Amino acid sequence: MNDVPVNNSHFPGLRRRGFLAAAGGAAGLGALALAGCAGSGTAADPAKGDGKPKRGGRLRAAFAGGGASETLDPHLANLFADAARAKALFDKLADYGPDLSAQPRLASAWEPNAGMDRWKVTLRKAAFHDGKPVTAQDVLYSYRRIVDPAKAFRAKASLEPIDLKASRALDERTIEFVLKRPTAEFPNVLAAFGAYIVPEGLKDFDKKPIGSGPFRFVSFAPGKSAVFKRNDAYWDGAPYLDELEFVVANEESARANALLGGQVEYAHELNPATARAHENKGQIQIVRLRNSAMQGFVMKTDRPPFDDKRVREAFFLLADRKELLDGALSGAGEIGNDLFGKGYEYYAGSLPQREQDLDRARKLLKEAGAEKLKVTLDTSPVAAGFTEAAAIFRDQAAKAGVGIEIRTGSKDSYWKDILDSGTLASYRSGAMPIESHISQRLLTGSTTNATHWRHKDFDALYQQAQSTKDKKDRAAVYERMQRRLHAEGGFLIWGFADWILGTAHSVRGVERKAPANSLDWARFDKVWLA
Repeated sequence: MNDVPVNNSHFPGLRRRGFLAAAGGAAGLGALALAGCAGSGTAADPAKGDGKPKRGGRLRAAFAGGGASETLDPHLANLFADAARAKALFDKLADYGPDLSAQPRLASAWEPNAGMDRWKVTLRKAAFHDGKPVTAQDVLYSYRRIVDPAKAFRAKASLEPIDLKASRALDERTIEFVLKRPTAEFPNVLAAFGAYIVPEGLKDFDKKPIGSGPFRFVSFAPGKSAVFKRNDAYWDGAPYLDELEFVVANEESARANALLGGQVEYAHELNPATARAHENKGQIQIVRLRNSAMQGFVMKTDRPPFDDKRVREAFFLLADRKELLDGALSGAGEIGNDLFGKGYEYYAGSLPQREQDLDRARKLLKEAGAEKLKVTLDTSPVAAGFTEAAAIFRDQAAKAGVGIEIRTGSKDSYWKDILDSGTLASYRSGAMPIESHISQRLLTGSTTNATHWRHKDFDALYQQAQSTKDKKDRAAVYERMQRRLHAEGGFLIWGFADWILGTAHSVRGVERKAPANSLDWARFDKVWLA
């Protein structure tokens, strides 16, 4: 491993990790609509007012890291830093656009059969860093490696719908994927977090990783730094930067100070207070990625008091969403409407915005025999705004006679603890398609079902959506499911937080319509230095 010197006084101790899907599920399982053309290229659109792209220079980007155990194996990516490095070196068959619909990447097209249980995927002409073409065999090798039962690769659950024993290469650039059941949203599987394509047989990822991405490997020091250089032969156009360096700075203050002091040009995951202090002040640029993180509370629908849907509706009506957004997130985001994925494909935006209604909440609680209800709200400083939102909601509920006791849990075990324990808990999620949110969190067999929403008729609607070929008809089924969740589900979603980045004024081409986890988030091949 090549050691790259880093001034550790600017990037102190490895204490805080930046998890991608904080609620424990990777964006992925399931899939999305038809295919098409070349890569988006949107991140470098000069029409944004960033001027004409310029080649050259090294950009240094600060991320929270994972310590000495870090790896460049893209199938092991768990942190934001892992994902950003993987995106620079490797490609997926598809990735998520700003509305979280699947966009073609290494795949140039995909097409289902009439039964939606076989999909033909065509690869574009692309090459790995050693000059060898990306082939169907590389794709099958990559996916079979991910689902290896002896391994714990992140995309394993997302690839579950594929029968990889039956799937085959039709020729060098065509794969027939055989599925275990009809899956209308199969392109979501191709875009799943961690589903990167690597050369057949590649095993050494930390000394000489070979991908098909926009940058080539130079050096890697786990927990410290990774340096990559421009891939002039990249299929989607060579990056503007000569070099890209990732440096580790776990504390938010360290990333902000490194940016302010000129040690880096890009700082990932800044908090709202930092943004407010420096926005429009001239020293650095603040970039807000809208709708990146859902914020809310989860109610366990299988146990008292939330096994009564009247109590759940009452809790929806206790929340003053604007006060929660302003108090917990310094106003950095948008209010929610108890549905995941605001602005994403299939979102039921026609439903009326829910407002606080304490009189109606009291009436519902009285009908449910829960007039003097007392509940425990589990929370933790594991995510920005959690403890603040818990305190605000406690005070809001008290106005309707509901007593909430706040219990603060361990940052290390919080997500595991709240999955099955307790009745009410703080919750957030990174971006993923609405279909993936449903399949991972709201079906009877979902492994991260924190609300314990288990209804066979709801499961049947999901299967109906997945076997519906017409997109308009499929959207109608998803809207029906969301109407039910809005009326009686277990997710009290009060807001959608901005994901906040900071850059030097010399940095251009950073896409602002790019929720975290999507294609144009941390996409450095379309960024340049003015």
